[in-house]
Amino acid sequence: MSQNLLSGLQQQIANLEHLALLLEQELHLISSRDAEALMNLLKEKEQTLDTIQQSDMSISKQYQSLVNESSVPDDVSELIATAKKLLEECKYRTSVNQKAVEQGQLRLTHLRNLMLEVRAKESLTYDKSGKPKGSGLGRGVSA
Repeated sequence: MSQNLLSGLQQQIANLEHLALLLEQELHLISSRDAEALMNLLKEKEQTLDTIQQSDMSISKQYQSLVNESSVPDDVSELIATAKKLLEECKYRTSVNQKAVEQGQLRLTHLRNLMLEVRAKESLTYDKSGKPKGSGLGRGVSA
């Protein structure tokens, strides 16, 4: 059983390393605003996360039975510590990517507001006293 657990933990570590690589690529794609490549990467990331979740459930059952027997080998403990370290790194990279997306959305909102201001300024006219007045083109017809 310990051998199955060791191979499962090694596979899980490989999965977490792959996830970390995907998160790094995701940040690059977010900053380059390549939507199509980002969507493809997100599908691969979702598959990797599903694989990690399934492996985690299997590993958890095997590890729990070792804990119940009070015989957790040192190499299993070391691999679990490595996996936890990689998981924390992935969580950190996810939060960085989240911040990058939020910043991108803020920039887009700011740009949209600037464009609306420019459009509004272009449609301004002046009344007889020299004060700014809207062109009135956007209003409905009154009867």
